Amino acid sequence: MNANNHVSSNFLLSRVVGATALTLVTVTAANAQVPIQPRMGDPVPGLSAAELNRFDLGKQAFNKTQSIADGLGPVFNDTSCEHCHLSPTIGGSSTKFVTRFGKAASGPNPFDPLDPMGGSLLQKSSINTPLCDETIPPQADVVITRMTPPTFGFGLVEAIADSDIQVREAFPPPGVSGRAHLMTAAEAPLGPVRVGRFGFKAQVPTVLTFSGDAGVNELGLSNRLFTADNAPNGDPVRLAQCDTVADPEDHSDPQGFHQIDRMTDFQRYLAAPPQTPKSGMLGEVVFNGVGCGACHVPTPYTTLGSVEAGLANQEIKPYSDFLLHDVGSLGDGIPQGMATETEFRTTPLWGVGHRATFALLHDGRAAGQSAAGNIDLAILAHDGEALASRNAYVALSAADKTKLQNFLLSLGRAEFDAEFNNNVDEIDWFFLRTWVTGPGSFYTPDSPEAIADFDQDGDFDLRDIAALQRAYTGT
Repeated sequence: MNANNHVSSNFLLSRVVGATALTLVTVTAANAQVPIQPRMGDPVPGLSAAELNRFDLGKQAFNKTQSIADGLGPVFNDTSCEHCHLSPTIGGSSTKFVTRFGKAASGPNPFDPLDPMGGSLLQKSSINTPLCDETIPPQADVVITRMTPPTFGFGLVEAIADSDIQVREAFPPPGVSGRAHLMTAAEAPLGPVRVGRFGFKAQVPTVLTFSGDAGVNELGLSNRLFTADNAPNGDPVRLAQCDTVADPEDHSDPQGFHQIDRMTDFQRYLAAPPQTPKSGMLGEVVFNGVGCGACHVPTPYTTLGSVEAGLANQEIKPYSDFLLHDVGSLGDGIPQGMATETEFRTTPLWGVGHRATFALLHDGRAAGQSAAGNIDLAILAHDGEALASRNAYVALSAADKTKLQNFLLSLGRAEFDAEFNNNVDEIDWFFLRTWVTGPGSFYTPDSPEAIADFDQDGDFDLRDIAALQRAYTGT
């Protein structure tokens, strides 16, 4: 079973954990109507059969390991999308890094991405070592790394109206001055300018452009949007020696879809990360009180009604304004499009609770501690427009810091997921069973037990256990 299953009113499920039997009770008709939040990696709830089919075929393409015959290389960073977007499941983040380089601005000379030498992205692998390998040019005095970003909820983010992002540029809250990154999409270079919303610098406006860009730059898969492979360190002679498949290498399948279309479908239909408890926590009040919500806006967006039915008119809360902000010393020294060396897009915080278990920030520097400790490190690294919020956080009491951290850890946690591993199984029940109560008022949204209080009425009773039945995934 998964979060999207519906069960009959007479269905009973028993699981045994050691000597403990978990008997899940009859699901009442009323309780069965309350949906379980999709876990990361699930499709958007309510998709049509045709949309679900496209999601499934897209997942296959996203998983596919590319071969040289498929067009892999000649230089690349990995052999499939899944190999980098893998945590806690396919479509997620990871600590697999890419390297960017360039020559810093000096006097009247602006930043130089060293395009003729293969900049600003280093492809770390090749199909023919050492002939096709790339190296960082000696002229580069800026060399940085970036973590793999998650792709959950991408189609929903694309479906946010440009005007809903631009209004925050026009009417900024005190102390910040974000700006929309205006771009033309690669699939329509002569078309209308759109607000970028993907990538660390909001340099990508659509999911299809994101897929095409990643196809050529991460896999070496030239496609109809980016029609030529990257030359090793920009050397056309070596490209001619190394490239064995004619460009563009991405061709349509019998249904008329290219690989980048299939990859796009998977990302477009990925559900937004869950938030448990849904009602929020006292830590969100602290979060807003120190000013984090000025950029990581807690106000929901409603997706456009004009997009395809499965994504239309959805309320989402990514905790981002999708604007560029000057972050001072936290900047990575790499400009992209309109974005300067010290600007970053406000990273959406949905799902951050899981990412905090291994690393945070663009370069993963907030790592090596507990999840709460990594959140603390990430906040302390904020600078520029975020400095006042960072200082306000530093001034908090230890108790309020913990409340704020616990709120952020709720972003990405699935209901009943005691292990925080994005599934619900017998091991979770081992922890949850000690929290069972009768009806009453025992827990608040800030209690650890709130992950089991599905209907958020202060207890973990038979109604909640009935919801656990529907949330159960198994190992």
